Amino acid sequence: MEQERSMTTTRTQLPGDLVAAARDLQPLLRDHAAASEQAGELVAPVADALHDSGLFGMWVPRPLGGAELDPLSSVQVVQTLAEADPSAAWVLMAAALATGTGGAYLGDEAVAAMFTGPRFPVVAGQGTRPGRAVRDGDGYRLSGSWSFASGIKHAQWIHTLGVVEDTGEPLIFVLPVEQAQLVDNWDVMGLQATGSIDYTIEDVPVPAAFTHHGPTETPVRGGDVFRLGIIHFALIGHSGWALGVSRRMLDELAALVRSKAGRPGTMADNPHFHTVYGEAEARWHAARAFVHDAWRAAAAAIGAGRPLDVQEKTMVRLALYNATWAAHEISQAVYRAGGTTALRSGAIQQYFRDMHAGTQHVTSAPGVIEACGRHLGGLAPGHDWLYMNLVPAEG
Repeated sequence: MEQERSMTTTRTQLPGDLVAAARDLQPLLRDHAAASEQAGELVAPVADALHDSGLFGMWVPRPLGGAELDPLSSVQVVQTLAEADPSAAWVLMAAALATGTGGAYLGDEAVAAMFTGPRFPVVAGQGTRPGRAVRDGDGYRLSGSWSFASGIKHAQWIHTLGVVEDTGEPLIFVLPVEQAQLVDNWDVMGLQATGSIDYTIEDVPVPAAFTHHGPTETPVRGGDVFRLGIIHFALIGHSGWALGVSRRMLDELAALVRSKAGRPGTMADNPHFHTVYGEAEARWHAARAFVHDAWRAAAAAIGAGRPLDVQEKTMVRLALYNATWAAHEISQAVYRAGGTTALRSGAIQQYFRDMHAGTQHVTSAPGVIEACGRHLGGLAPGHDWLYMNLVPAEG
């Protein structure tokens, strides 16, 4: 049909294209980072560039013109964007997840409505705290209130979690953004440009084709990467984000110290600084290696046609947790070493604030490391992961 033909001929890109596209966007993102923060959302040149590069389609199924980007290339894309602007990277990974998994898991009626025109749709919302849904004929009626809808100011569609009252089934609902009430309340310390505002939905009808089982790992369309399920796309994105933020902070600090080399008493001649910086670099490279190792193993599993086992699921969660808190430690070291430069408006200050916003995400909460320890210590036999919780396995 016309819609599918236009998408596949104008948007399909190879993984290397998207990694290069992210790199090419770095100067633009850096130039507009302050303006996006002030606006509380990505400014138009940034949003347009993410569209024009095809990055919003990095996890869209190939039959819909997307890239179905592999896990390691996806980590690279998000890391590269985060090195230029953490908010832009955060919006991209959140919207790409909701857009791509919608394309993979929703019914044909929904996909035909959403994937039209020369650009990929932007889908955003909240996939954790659930609303409530009641059956209504062949569909549902959805109500609830949600927070942290990153990128929703750029979205045409909302992706949101609800639980069906009579069955307890968790479903993802996708509906036009106009059917929600947006609450413009994003007054925060960091990640200001993500515009991660609240929204409410009150008794809105949603056809069954615009829903899918929340934890599904069975795609309606697309390849093996969609056997990861929604949560693992989130883990990929947050891993790349933590690596990108901490990499930029290290690079900014090194540039600052080099700029003052030759003056008496500067950090450039301070052995203690050399030690601190060397330890921070070691921590970053170790975190990156762990993330890549864990996702290389996960990619091999889905490439072999099997789902991730509980050990592989544990390791990608542990790698993200480690990368996030390694990045937090790096941000602390960079801020201390940066002195009054870090206090003033600029990249180090912005990245310090954004990093401390990122540590509040549920994917790196204390319960995650506790559950990883239970599994790795052999203390949770017969358990498996459901989102970020280790629970008794079904069956």
